[in-house]
This record gives sequence, C-alpha cells and structure tokens, in this order.
Amino acid sequence: MRVLIALFALVAMSLATGTAMSADAAKGKKRFNRCSACHAVVVGKNKIGPSLHGIVGRKAATAAKYKYSKSLKEAGAKGLVWTEENLMDYLKGPTKFLKKYLKAKKVSNKMKNKFKKKKLRENIIAYLKTVK
Repeated sequence: MRVLIALFALVAMSLATGTAMSADAAKGKKRFNRCSACHAVVVGKNKIGPSLHGIVGRKAATAAKYKYSKSLKEAGAKGLVWTEENLMDYLKGPTKFLKKYLKAKKVSNKMKNKFKKKKLRENIIAYLKTVK
C-alpha cells in the first residue's frame, strides 16, 4: 500500500511540474526570435518592451528604466509575479490575462502578440528561465 501511495505521489508531482519537465529551452531560444524584435534578454537592455532577463519569478512592471502601461503597473502593485503559470496565461492572451487579473473591463497593454500554441509558450518560458 505504501508503494502505491508513493507511486501516486510521484505521478502527481510529475503532472504538476509537467510544464518544466516537458519544455525544451533550446527550442524556446530558437523561437524567441518572435519576441526579440521588442525584447532583449540582456540585463537593463530595454527595447520597445522591457528586458526579459530574470523575468521568471520577478514582480511585474519592475524592469529598470522602462515605462510600463498603467495596467501593468497596477498589476505589479497588486503583487503580480511572473511565475511560469502566469507567463503561460499572459502569453496566450495578454489583454485577456490583465483584464482577469485586475478584474477590469478595459486595460492598457503594449503587448499585442498572442502565442496560442501551448508547447511554444512552454519552450519560450523554459528558455527565459535560463537567462538569469
């Protein structure tokens, strides 16, 4: 019985961390070209969008010397942290994510790209986790 419980716990942990385990950072780096027109991964290098260096685990709207939208600043002030889960939802639909997070009908947001494919989002996030 204990073996069965341990096996169940192992399977549950695998499912809970599925994004991190199944993602491919090398593929994410290649696909990051969709992001690199607006974002850099170098510390302090902002483009049209803020530097994404160290984004995973960082509080929203905190990259130095970048002017964020009012809504993203509000989300950061309310405690939004860019976890893998939050990044997955944000990349799928940035405006929709902010509306839900802020419980607002209208938000201001500069990010217009949407990444509908789950695997693409997982791989890009896996890559971003490597640039700390």
